Amino acid sequence: MNSNENPQNVQKAQKAQNAQTSQTTVNRRPADVWATFQAQDAPALIDFLVGTVGFLRTAVYEDGGRVAHAQLDWPEGGGVMLGSHDPKAAEWCLQPGTFGAYVVTDHVDDLYLRLTTAGVKVIREIEDQPYGSREFAIADPEGNKWSFGTYRGEPRPDQG
Repeated sequence: MNSNENPQNVQKAQKAQNAQTSQTTVNRRPADVWATFQAQDAPALIDFLVGTVGFLRTAVYEDGGRVAHAQLDWPEGGGVMLGSHDPKAAEWCLQPGTFGAYVVTDHVDDLYLRLTTAGVKVIREIEDQPYGSREFAIADPEGNKWSFGTYRGEPRPDQG
């Protein structure tokens, strides 16, 4: 400890560092971007996304009969977070049915077949794209739009 440092501040900093290390040890997920949205009928949409589309139900927290928070993971990476529509959150949340996402999958043909067989509304048929992706799009029961394809994006300049 440097002679200018207050022992209480050093102790607080060490506790904060230990808490951060402890949390990192418990949750080893890499940093990621998570899409968020709300649903009129969150339990039904969760059932559709898990049972029909293939997301994994990782966490669902209910509060007074509504979904306060749900985390659905995509088996190949990433995921979404959603909850029941709360009109008080209109400043920062989209209205139900206005969300859209692109989901990367190496199994686009199998997924397309499974979803069309299940009667899911296809809004863009499966097709090879000029940039090398094979993809299609659906609408979920609330009207959100989901594109599924093989395009993983371009490498970042620093990863050449």
